[in-house]
Amino acid sequence: MSFTITQPLVRVLVADDDPVIRHLVASSVKKAGYTPVEVTDGREAYRTLQGDSDFKAAIFDMMMPYLEGIDVIRYMRTEKRLMRIPVMMITSEQDLKVMTNSFAAGASVYLPKPFNPEQLQTTLSMLFSTRITAG
Repeated sequence: MSFTITQPLVRVLVADDDPVIRHLVASSVKKAGYTPVEVTDGREAYRTLQGDSDFKAAIFDMMMPYLEGIDVIRYMRTEKRLMRIPVMMITSEQDLKVMTNSFAAGASVYLPKPFNPEQLQTTLSMLFSTRITAG
């Protein structure tokens, strides 16, 4: 008799309204050995997180319909079950204030657009090695 040991799915929430960027990020997440859960806007990310906190990390675009990425991060940082999830913010905004506000809201890492695949992989490595302690 043989037994197969299966690894549990280690999921990453990916929220971006741009299908090209979302696909690129999701592909990089897969390449890193994780399972991407893709959503198309901030409201969908919020609803997903309301019912499910089992994510290794989350990656949000700053500017999305219905609810911006920074608002989803603020929500996550008020919920004990979501506080431990590290978050990457990606945005085409070049303003330093946007970066500062992202970190103040609780983003773990920040990646400005445009970015190349190597920059994305490096930032993903930083994100996946981030440890957040609640409290």
